Parts: sequence; C-alpha cells; structure tokens
Amino acid sequence: MKQAIAGYSKLSKEAKIEWLISNYFDDSEKALQLLKSYWHTDADIQKMHDEFIENTISNFYLPYGVAPNFLINDKVYCLPLAIEESSVVAAAAKAANFWLNRGGFKSTVLSTTKIGHVHFIWEGKDVEKFEKFFYGIKNDLLEGSAYLTKNMKTRGGGILDIQLNNKTIEEPGYFQIEVRFDTCDSMGANFINSILEEFANILKEKIANSILEENTVQIVMCILSNYTPECLVKCEVSCAVTDLDSDAGISPEEFAQKFLRAVRIAEIEPYRAVTHNKGIMNGIDAIVIATGNDFRAIEACIHAYASRNGKYSSLTHAEVKDGIFKFWMVIPMSLGTVGGITTLHPLVKFSHALLGKPNAPDLMGIVAAAGLAQNFSALRSLVTTGIQKGHMKMHLLNILNQLEATEAEKKEIIAYFKDKVPSHQAAVDIFCKVRGIKNPSEVKHK
Repeated sequence: MKQAIAGYSKLSKEAKIEWLISNYFDDSEKALQLLKSYWHTDADIQKMHDEFIENTISNFYLPYGVAPNFLINDKVYCLPLAIEESSVVAAAAKAANFWLNRGGFKSTVLSTTKIGHVHFIWEGKDVEKFEKFFYGIKNDLLEGSAYLTKNMKTRGGGILDIQLNNKTIEEPGYFQIEVRFDTCDSMGANFINSILEEFANILKEKIANSILEENTVQIVMCILSNYTPECLVKCEVSCAVTDLDSDAGISPEEFAQKFLRAVRIAEIEPYRAVTHNKGIMNGIDAIVIATGNDFRAIEACIHAYASRNGKYSSLTHAEVKDGIFKFWMVIPMSLGTVGGITTLHPLVKFSHALLGKPNAPDLMGIVAAAGLAQNFSALRSLVTTGIQKGHMKMHLLNILNQLEATEAEKKEIIAYFKDKVPSHQAAVDIFCKVRGIKNPSEVKHK
C-alpha cells in the first residue's frame, strides 16, 4: 500500500519527483528520464511552465497543428489547433478549402454579456420590504466597487446591470444578486469575482445598519457563472445547392437532402446530438487551447446551452430555401485575448500573432468558424463515404507507431491502404506480414 505524504507541496521540484518515482515506479531511473525529457531546454521557459500550476513535475505535450485557408468575414486565416485526435486538423482544413471559394464563413457577435452572482440567505419575512431596501442600495454597490471597475470602464466595459433574484420558492431564504458585465477583451473571471465579493461586503454592512426585522445575511458564495447565454456568436456558411459537389459521386441535390436529414436527426435525438456536438467541440476546443483560453468553461457552457429548451439537441442547423443551402450555429462563448496566460505562454502568444492579434469578439468568430467547419466535414463524410474512411487513414500512423514500425514499414503499409479503408486488425495483419512475424507479441521493444 502506498504511503501518504504530508507537506508535498512545500518540497522542491526535485524532491517531489524523487518521492513520486521512488514510491510509484519500479524503474525510478527510467521514470526520471522520461519526466526530464519533456522539460523545456530553456530554463526560463520551464520555470514559467512550472509556475502555471501547483506540484509541477514535467510538461504534457499536445500536437500543435494548423489549418490554413479559413476565409472568415472576408479575411483569410490560418488557424492554430492543439489536439491529440487524428483527422481533426485535416477535417478542419478540408472544410476551409471547400468554403474558400463559396463565400467563406460569416461570423457575427450577437452579444458579449457575462453574468456573476452573490448567492446569499436572508431569512426575513417581509420580502417586499427587503426588495425595496436592496434597490435602494444599488448606487452604494456601484460606488463601493468603483475602484475595481475604473480600469475596465476606461476600456469600454464594466457593470451593465444589477438585479435581485428571489429564489425562496426553490430554497428557503435563498436570494441572488445577479450582475451583468462587459469585460471587453478579457475573459474577466478575476474581475467579476472581485466585484461580487465587494458587493457581498457592502450588502452585509448595509443590512446590519438597516431597519429590516432580520438584519443579518449569510453569504453562501460569490462567483461568476460559466454559463453565458447572453455572450453569443453566430457563424454560418451558404451557397447554391448546385455548388455542393461531393467526393462520393452523389448529386448536389441528394447531398443536400442527406445533409439536412442528418442535422435534423441531431436536433431530435440526444444520443446522436451528443456525438454531433462533440465533433463541433473538436474544432472549438483545439483552438481555445491553442489561444490559452479555458476549454472546460467553454465546454460546460455550450453543452448547457444545447439543453436550454429542456432536451439536449444539435448546436448546428441547416436549410435549403430558394435553391440556397445554409448551415449555421449560434453558440455562447466567453473568450479572452488579454490576461491569464495569453501573454505568458510562448505558443499561446504565437497563436494570437498567427491570428493577427484579434480582440475577443473577433476571436469568438474565429473559434465558432472552427467548430462549424469541423461539423460540416464530419457530416459530409457521414452522409457520403462514411466517417471511418478518412478517420482510420489518419489513425493508421498511431497504430503503426504503437507497433513500433520502422519508417520503411510505415511507407509500405500506408501504400497498401491507399485504396482501402484500414481497420486496426487489418493494420496489425499487414504489419505482421511485412515484418515477417506471426503476431505483434514477437516485436522486440526498445
């Protein structure tokens, strides 16, 4: 049984690693060399990485690729994508090429409002009197937090609205101060949370000095919401149905019909919608990570939005009207181009430079285009050749690397599958044939 340790976080990096590998690995030297092999060769950059999180012992790499030829709002972009899944970058690039000469992607930011709450308990009986009291101290809340909002206001942002939400029907005594914000080019989490905590302090002070029959309040928590249904971006593509050429030899009209039917199934069937939307997030998450944003917050928000009508459904929609094919989605997305690690992580800075240093609304439009492109490519494959033809060809290299194939063997096996759809077993079989062995267990590992 492994032993617990007290004060691990206070140890040096070297001591943390020494304890870890001596307790959890038989070959401690091999484990040590593996961890060190992923350290950055530049000590200053490695130190910066070490300070991003706690108890850092190494770095975890993700492939960083690019998808060129994205025409978004009449400007050509090359999108940075950080992801480990095969075929995502290829699919995004394929969709970008498809729409490059068909008008490209059109992104429109519909709103940029973010929300935070002070969750508190007030157990008085005269709710109407309490509500009157609250709106009477609204200016005190604004004035008391002015030192926090000063810089944001100079950039055009700040507090947009404050309201009291009575939630006592759901939970006795439960109220919220709901605050709407515009945080400009910042994701704004620290800004929002600091203001909410200041509001809580002011609320406690004002209630204590009030004539309310219950002059105490219990602050439960002060926190922004990652659900941002008022921070929305729309992205769409459209072209004449006759321009919908296909790789599978079906007519443009049949392609459009099958495509619309596939989208409709995702709209009505949650089992399909989850996989459908996961494909959208392949594109979104990859660029969100590459630009140093919080993909967990984006994921949680978008999936909540997909359930906003009481049933999980497709984020994308399609129609054909008057001979024009249209494919679009509206999604919530809170992104930042300043703050966090956007000015610290070298590759994050590179990503922003690659995109032309966009502001937050521009980045929302770019990220939405990546998601729509990914979904278009997936649906295009699904309703024509099938998803596995392209995916497994991209995944083939992963299989061959697992088998430790040589470069010459990879070349021969890839050529063999040029006109075939590879499966894992088929790849193993041809590898064994090329290597001259009966099964993969005969491979001598390094």
